[in-house]
Amino acid sequence: MSDVILKVENVTKNFGGVSAVRNCSLEVKRGVITGLIGPNGAGKTTLFNIITGFLKPNEGHIYFKNEEITGLEPHEIFHKGLFRTFQISRDYGEMSVLENLLVIPTNQIGEKLLNAWFRNKFVKTQEKKNIEKAMDILNFIDLYDKRDIQAKYLSGGEKKLLEIGRMMMVDIDMVLLDEPGAGVPPNLQGKILDHIQRLSKDRGMSLFIVEHDMDIIMNICEKIIVMNEGTKLAEGTPDEIKNNQKVVEAYLGKPD
Repeated sequence: MSDVILKVENVTKNFGGVSAVRNCSLEVKRGVITGLIGPNGAGKTTLFNIITGFLKPNEGHIYFKNEEITGLEPHEIFHKGLFRTFQISRDYGEMSVLENLLVIPTNQIGEKLLNAWFRNKFVKTQEKKNIEKAMDILNFIDLYDKRDIQAKYLSGGEKKLLEIGRMMMVDIDMVLLDEPGAGVPPNLQGKILDHIQRLSKDRGMSLFIVEHDMDIIMNICEKIIVMNEGTKLAEGTPDEIKNNQKVVEAYLGKPD
């Protein structure tokens, strides 16, 4: 099995006469926490949107687990084991925290009316397993005590924890995280980062993270990819990136 789980090959995305992503190629290795950084307008979010099917590239190819996913719809990519979180967490605000987890699993037999009538035993068995799994996850993300409150009453940081929980309800191989530390107070930020590292270490999950907070990127990522002007500028370990003169000039700032 290839140690590369995601491959971006010569991808270009134009908006009118502007190239938001320009002939960009990069690889993300399986089971590794990889950071994606770059100045505003570098094309990071556009690239995330292309990878996950929210945008279609003008040129190039995307491969996930050695299978081309270029041009697939977001739900099709999700079913292949690739999950994407957003800078602003998306949840069902009127539903409880527990219910937000229970709506995520796919192929729930109780969703079909005839199954609810004629396969009631199987429906209840599956529901019980999903509830048990959700309770375990709520313990993991430290939201068990808030399981019955509506999600709209969670803080911004708690909503990001909930989003981590939602992705744990399905069998996924890779997560694209969009600024997990944005707008989160330091006490919850540490908790979120701890959970991210545990997902990688304990579950072997591959994580690809866009983040502007350099302390977060440098502390949790094993590999960092730098984008500038729509394409890859550099990649390496945190120490290599900090000492890369091109990166310093393009993003971290020229030394005084």
